[in-house]
Amino acid sequence: MTVAFWCVFVAILLPYVATLYAKKNMPRRENKAPRLYKEQLEGAERRAAFAEANQFESFPAFAAAVIIAHIANSDQGIVDALAVGYILARVVYLYLYISDKSTLRTIVWAMGLACVLGLIISAAITGSA
Repeated sequence: MTVAFWCVFVAILLPYVATLYAKKNMPRRENKAPRLYKEQLEGAERRAAFAEANQFESFPAFAAAVIIAHIANSDQGIVDALAVGYILARVVYLYLYISDKSTLRTIVWAMGLACVLGLIISAAITGSA
C-alpha cells in the first residue's frame, strides 16, 4: 500500500479527532441525541464540531484525487508528497480551527486544497503525456 493510500486512511479518521474534542464533556445520556448536544456547544467545543463537519466535507475530494492520480500512474513520489501535505495541512487546520485562529486557518485550508488540486493536475499531466 502506498503512502498516499495510508494518507486516505488517516483522512478517514481525522474528523473523529474533532468529534472526540467536541464531545469530551458530553454526559452519557446526551449520546441519545448527539446532534442536539452539538448545537448547544460553545467556544472551542463548538469550533471542534464545525471542524469535524469540514473534515467530512474535505475528504471525498482528497480520496478521489488520490485514486485518480493512481489510476493515471502519476509519479508516486509527487502523489505521496501531496497526500502527506494534505494530511499535515488538515491536522494544522484542525488545531487552528479549535484555537480560533481564523486567518491562519483559512491559509492552511487553502494549502490543503492546493494539495488536492495538485493531485488532479499531476494526473492530468501524466494522462496527456
